Amino acid sequence: MTPVEFRRHLHAHPELSFAEHDTAAFIAERLSELGIDHRPVAGTGILARIEGRRTAPGDQRAVVLRADIDALPIAERTLLACASQNEGVMHACGHDMHAAVLYGVLREIAAAPDFAGTLLGLFQPGEECNPGGASLVLAERPFDDYDILAVVGEHVEPQLEVGTLGFRAGKYMAASDELRFTVEGAGGHGALRAQLRDPVAAAADLITGLLTLNAPERVLSIGRVEAAGATNVVPDRVRMEGTLRTFDVAEGDRTRQRIAAIAAEVDARHGTRTAVDISRGYPPVVNDPALVARATALARTQGLGVEMLPLRTTAEDFGFYTLHYPALFYRLGVGHAAGRPHTATFSPDEGAIETGIGFMRSLALQLLEK
Repeated sequence: MTPVEFRRHLHAHPELSFAEHDTAAFIAERLSELGIDHRPVAGTGILARIEGRRTAPGDQRAVVLRADIDALPIAERTLLACASQNEGVMHACGHDMHAAVLYGVLREIAAAPDFAGTLLGLFQPGEECNPGGASLVLAERPFDDYDILAVVGEHVEPQLEVGTLGFRAGKYMAASDELRFTVEGAGGHGALRAQLRDPVAAAADLITGLLTLNAPERVLSIGRVEAAGATNVVPDRVRMEGTLRTFDVAEGDRTRQRIAAIAAEVDARHGTRTAVDISRGYPPVVNDPALVARATALARTQGLGVEMLPLRTTAEDFGFYTLHYPALFYRLGVGHAAGRPHTATFSPDEGAIETGIGFMRSLALQLLEK
């Protein structure tokens, strides 16, 4: 099976996060056909292993190549021949492309494993929702017996044309926290304000205070506010939800403390009680500068376009790997015509698969050179 055929099968049969049962079975079957050793990981993931034929006894060096495999709850409207056959579910974020690139790399290297060390191919479930498949993979400690030289991942990027890769050294993608607030007061008739401890006014004050936290490397937004009152009825409580994005673990800790303090200050002014619930999501993606330097140099020798990327306030569970190992997460150009990810018409250029395979394969082998 070619990588393009592999991608089209996945695209036609998408599955949501942590429900990738048929996807994992399909991947396992294709790896078995190639004689590649593999095993389940994180429930619905697959971890493949290729040991180089020049590996000396005791050589535990390894490179991990990671691709995510889950899809999104979106009804596809691309009209592609390989469009989703699973109503309401779509590979709208390019994870089918990521998996096809990884499959292609493993396919080529398994045919001629002329290297020393071990190549691990991780088809990871559940990138799209907490707790993130990466955290579940690491909880199983599958890499403990290896000297991990690098964990490498990619993501499709429609802002880059096919044949161009995007890189950023150091801080790249944000940590993501989910914010939930319940503001409790004393509601009543909207015309009798002296009798109220108004949670709506407190919630508005809280939102204003929270938004002052926004900065170039810190983003906070409130996306949901529920106050079940009426034109002349102030409710007893208001519920709010939002998101916090930061690029540094310590900065995230400080910001969470400041959020709690702002809520307490608002309560003191309004006589309300605010419950603050902050659910930690993915950590920031921080790329190893030495890996970025090697990767950009390699891309240029292959005649690929190279663009250096700005900070990105979206999040990726690849950040869990960057906490523990030297790691590289880069962007694979799929062309502006692909449209926007996470939309029903997203359709990346399959020509990017060949580019992705050639680069990732060469990078993995280069990293395994002594």
